[in-house]
Amino acid sequence: MSIIGIEIPQLNEDQDIEVEVRVNGLKKQYNYRVEFFYWDECPYPTDDRAACIRQLVANYDPEWDLAHIGLPGSDYIPITFRKKRNS
Repeated sequence: MSIIGIEIPQLNEDQDIEVEVRVNGLKKQYNYRVEFFYWDECPYPTDDRAACIRQLVANYDPEWDLAHIGLPGSDYIPITFRKKRNS
């Protein structure tokens, strides 16, 4: 799948984003969700941030796939999920 970067005016917690595109005249819709995960919410306390992210993503809603991991801050990391499409 190709990737196109789309700017979102203001990134807030728990945003649901719907994107509708036309490719060669065919309309497709994609659904994304941006969530902020706070480091102190790790299911198992650890200093290893990669392990924390794996734990947080592993327990996420199975109807959503990991799409993008944003730049981490000192308190949280924004993670974008893409809703799975029916084949």
